[in-house]
Amino acid sequence: MIFEQTFKNIDDILHKDAGCSSELDYVEQTSWILFLKYIDDLEKDRATSAMLSGEDYTPIIETDYKWSVWAAPKLEGGKIDHNAATGDDLLNFVNNDLFPYLAKFKVSADNASTIEYKIGEIFSELKNRLQSGYNLREVINRIDELKFRTHAEKHEMSHLYEDKIKNMGNAGRNGGEYYTPRPLIATIVKVVNPKIGDTIYDGACGSAGFLCEAFNYLNQKAKDSKGGLSTKDAETLQKRTFTVKRKNRLPTSLAQ
Repeated sequence: MIFEQTFKNIDDILHKDAGCSSELDYVEQTSWILFLKYIDDLEKDRATSAMLSGEDYTPIIETDYKWSVWAAPKLEGGKIDHNAATGDDLLNFVNNDLFPYLAKFKVSADNASTIEYKIGEIFSELKNRLQSGYNLREVINRIDELKFRTHAEKHEMSHLYEDKIKNMGNAGRNGGEYYTPRPLIATIVKVVNPKIGDTIYDGACGSAGFLCEAFNYLNQKAKDSKGGLSTKDAETLQKRTFTVKRKNRLPTSLAQ
């Protein structure tokens, strides 16, 4: 239940901020901060895996822009350092340094299938809307408590995030205008019965619920039939399967 309570607390903080006026803003602002925390956890897992394999690991994010440096520097006891940036200092760093740095990934990435490109695309489209650096500090502190490293944690997170996107659709009609319930999506994907090697196209992609469900369906289908995806099939699924058409900024960033 920690995810659910954290989301409620974050919404309460954002409700007080002059830059956030609706559920659309709540989802958007929670999303980019959650994403950077997720990237930090991902980097830790990758670094550990490389170390166990006796390999070198090159981080995605440079040191000064790591979550553990600008967002949540820790004291020896594991608590966030009370000297961590806040107020105008935090706001200036996020708006003038962090976002421009991350947006450049879109240009420097090797190709559009890399996580670097996706980072660049997200931060080219979004912007920080919080006007109070103190509110931003509170949100960061809440999100830093969350972990995304076990299957159970990711499962809980995905369900609660789905609820937030549903609320966003109900609130704005320009971010998930026609929210499709997950059970209906699952049924449609099952009827279509996609296969590895197919191109899966969503011509009116919102927050990518259909594509996420199709991805899970193909993964599970491979597990049930042959114990899992081969390396070749996994690469095909990850890099050469999904394509979409969507122009609205917020749903596109959520989908990424």
